[in-house]
Amino acid sequence: MKIFKTRREFQQYALELKRSGKSIALVPTMGFLHDGHMSLIDIARQKADVVMVSIFVNPTQFAPNEDFDRYPRDFDGDVAKCIDHGADVIFAPEPGEMYDEDASVWVEEIRLSKPLCGRSRPTFYRGVTTVVAKLFLLAQPDYAVFGLKDAQQCFVIQKMVRDLDFPIEIIPAPLVRDADGLALSSRNRYLSADERSRALSIHQSLLAAKTEIVANRESMDEALERARAVITASGGRVDYVDILDCRTMEYPTSKSTQVIVAAAAFFGTTRLIDNEIFDL
Repeated sequence: MKIFKTRREFQQYALELKRSGKSIALVPTMGFLHDGHMSLIDIARQKADVVMVSIFVNPTQFAPNEDFDRYPRDFDGDVAKCIDHGADVIFAPEPGEMYDEDASVWVEEIRLSKPLCGRSRPTFYRGVTTVVAKLFLLAQPDYAVFGLKDAQQCFVIQKMVRDLDFPIEIIPAPLVRDADGLALSSRNRYLSADERSRALSIHQSLLAAKTEIVANRESMDEALERARAVITASGGRVDYVDILDCRTMEYPTSKSTQVIVAAAAFFGTTRLIDNEIFDL
């Protein structure tokens, strides 16, 4: 296992790998790794000669009132898990290493990033696309693996890669759930036992909405309203429950074939997201 802390050493190593003909798969993470992350590393291991994992809690995607300072971190545990799943390289810079003090260039997607999380967190995706673009230029990957728990993020990154001609294949990986159905997330550790139990209503409400919409496409708005009511009745504070065309991230039309029903809600102070993607 090689661990790099500086941009230049990491990039130099990646360029040497490319010159030697090695293929590279990158798994970008913010650390505090769980089984969902491990599934991404497992996919990357099947695709490339060298698997790189970035561990970086990116400050530019957090608003001032969000949980950057208390976001969970466990670097030693992350390293052990990466080794167990066959990763070859970890890139773990500090914020001051990743961004120059006078940095003033951003990468911004202005369409797919606007609804859902982009509506309530307006600077979030600008931070995501900028840091991912930097990671792509540093790691020089042939493949990059992103989990579909953050489906909107995956769609935005796919659009960035297409529009900016990055020579990278983005691999969307299935959302991974705990045995009780809760989507795996590093933030789940914030939940009390009671909050966790009540948070199961997010996935349950999305499944019910999916079933109703598949049976009757005309019932989309009513299904979403019922999903919101279920989460609220369980003590959640709804940020959004919405349905969008996966291609356009706009409200589905008669031409829409694949849609995402997505939700974000707070239980206690913890914001959780979840989604179901399905064909109409």
